Amino acid sequence: MDLTQRVDINRTVMSSAPVAGGQRTVAMSPTDMNRTSVMAPIRGLEVEVVAGRTVTMANGPAREQFLLELRAGGGSETFGGIVSGERTPMNLCLVIDRSGSMEGQPLEFVKQACSHVVDLLSPHDVLSIVTFEEMVEVLMPPQQVTNKDMVKAGIARLQAGNTTNLYDGISLAMQQVLQFIETNRATRMIVLTDGDPTAGIKDYSALVNHAGELQSRGISVTFLGFGPDYNEELLAGMAKRAGGNYYFIPQPQLIPEIFRSELEKLMTTVTRNMSLELKTARWVSMRSPQQASDGGSVHISLADMERGSVIQQVIDLEFPNHPLGHYRVLGGKLTYEDLIAGQTTTIELDFEMEFSSDSARYTAPVNPRVGQAASIVASSKAIEKTVMGLKTGAITQMGAIQELQKTQMLLVGEGRTAEAQEVTMALRALQSGDKGAAEKTLMGTFVNLDTGKSSK
Repeated sequence: MDLTQRVDINRTVMSSAPVAGGQRTVAMSPTDMNRTSVMAPIRGLEVEVVAGRTVTMANGPAREQFLLELRAGGGSETFGGIVSGERTPMNLCLVIDRSGSMEGQPLEFVKQACSHVVDLLSPHDVLSIVTFEEMVEVLMPPQQVTNKDMVKAGIARLQAGNTTNLYDGISLAMQQVLQFIETNRATRMIVLTDGDPTAGIKDYSALVNHAGELQSRGISVTFLGFGPDYNEELLAGMAKRAGGNYYFIPQPQLIPEIFRSELEKLMTTVTRNMSLELKTARWVSMRSPQQASDGGSVHISLADMERGSVIQQVIDLEFPNHPLGHYRVLGGKLTYEDLIAGQTTTIELDFEMEFSSDSARYTAPVNPRVGQAASIVASSKAIEKTVMGLKTGAITQMGAIQELQKTQMLLVGEGRTAEAQEVTMALRALQSGDKGAAEKTLMGTFVNLDTGKSSK
């Protein structure tokens, strides 16, 4: 069955006013234009396009926003014959930093967490384990988890080594994971480190691009950083490019709980390798999430989705001098691997707008859902600006506290309580003089908000 819908984004949809050349097109009814464009659930994923306003100003500079919302099914629903209580089989690689700085308590907590992960796996899951210091090694090649005691015994024998070769550790892990890339498996690498790369390739751009290569091959990567010395900007950048998560672990004893939480998410993954392509129509420019000029296109990689999760993307468009009428202003294509159906699915997206000279219509209030999503985007940018300001000295500690208090109130008002709590932790760290812990906490908050992902 063909799951795609095809449209020509440059084709005029409706207009009762003359256009260039005196041509006219058939008008749609007002009820059609005020209707939120909803696509029915396809294999457990519902896609919705919501306009901030359905009418904007014609023949002059105008700017409007759209909300693209993706919702993965959850609760007691059944998709593709699989009850939501059942979980997705995994292809998981644990990538463990055992450099010299991990010696002692940190490595012991890592061993404990990894052993707990093994206990949660079933024979349907595939697990591999890679360790890295100056040398990188395969502790366990990819295999189904049938002898848990043997796996845990191998983990228990790990010992700390020398320097930190993050790049080669990830490369070796990729080789393991690629052996079991299958359309019905959630594929993930979980990397845990407490330091900055000190061996092998250490360049920031090379490491971040390497993470992007992993996602392009269907592998998402979650990074867990702990201790005072790791490079949070690097790990956050890699997590963002790899479509995974980023966590700051202030104390080693928190490692097992965060591992458990991440694994539970992975067990209910329903989509992976999600790609969004957007192309502007004539007389349209896009400001965000990426810039595109008239007739240009952008490609955006989205995070994997678990049951019950939501991804929101706010799309900000400018119309320098758009003629009167109803138009498709933006076309989109969402492609993803459906782990429940075991196939790749493509959904064509359609963004429509009416251009009017009636100021009473184009000054109508913004749809509150779009306004709320835009506020969360603004919070993400504010946090990023605060972190960078602290790092470069462009903002004082007192100035950062004041900005974070504003952001905290905004997040609370938008119902993002988890992120608001993280900002509270960062505020406390700043107030106690621990700028490093504040930066690491805020970087995680920024990454989480920037993905547009939440659980609802």
